[in-house]
Amino acid sequence: MSRTYKRWYDHDPLLLEVIELLKNYQTELRAQAEIFLAKIEEKVSKETIDKFIEKVKPLNANSRWYDKDPVISRTVEILRIVPPEAQKICAENFIRTLKEMGIEYESPNKEN
Repeated sequence: MSRTYKRWYDHDPLLLEVIELLKNYQTELRAQAEIFLAKIEEKVSKETIDKFIEKVKPLNANSRWYDKDPVISRTVEILRIVPPEAQKICAENFIRTLKEMGIEYESPNKEN
């Protein structure tokens, strides 16, 4: 039987971890999210990203936990709309950078 996921990020434990980290450490990770957005904007352009996010933005936008901060909101939206392969690369880079920053945390998805 195939597994049914409720949220768009539940299919990948690493992606789930990044979303949980963003949720729980918004203040600490805001600078990292800004760097992530800047790198994306270098490759595509801010205007293109703005237009695309506006088109794919769900109707319930502004009622989600990450909509309270525009940087975190844009970061999560970009993670949501890119292909799974890109999600995985972004998640791996985010976790690696977090460790390089010295932010210690216990992964909620860690298998014993």
